[in-house]
Amino acid sequence: MNALKIAGQILGLIILIYVVGMLTIYIDKSDNDGPSVLFPGGELISGDLHQGPEPDWSFTDDVFTIELQLDETMTSRRIFVMESGNKLYVPSGYMRSTLGRLWKNWAFVADEGDGLAVARINGVRYERQLRRVTSGPEVDGIVAKMANKYGGGDPTPEALATAKKAIEVGEVWVFEMAPRA
Repeated sequence: MNALKIAGQILGLIILIYVVGMLTIYIDKSDNDGPSVLFPGGELISGDLHQGPEPDWSFTDDVFTIELQLDETMTSRRIFVMESGNKLYVPSGYMRSTLGRLWKNWAFVADEGDGLAVARINGVRYERQLRRVTSGPEVDGIVAKMANKYGGGDPTPEALATAKKAIEVGEVWVFEMAPRA
């Protein structure tokens, strides 16, 4: 019985060290210029601020994730990105789950607030306004691009219909990253 008690104390100590370490890293990264792979970061400050006409967003087909910062929270995260119809979109999944509400809080802030954001793509910052897309003809293009880019290849019509339905019922939220007004 004594050995079991000691083993429990050692396990508890290991868990405590892990939790304190992760919390320390989380706090340390919260002021960084951009997120890390695992943790959100602070305000996106470095990189040239894009000026001029809208770029041809098709270059993002070769970009797996971008850095996105909401002006309301001044925190940044890494997120998927896709271009469709020369417009830029970012998705947020698991939105009807408890985990989604916690993990994807940024999407609720963007949807309920003004949606002003800064995206950093390949070292260049773009001032944007996030506008949630729930239906319309652009959803087909968004779903096809998302499935091709992040779903592993040419999707079936059934897979595209399922993904479209997920957007329409609110399981997946998609935001257009429109130019600021």
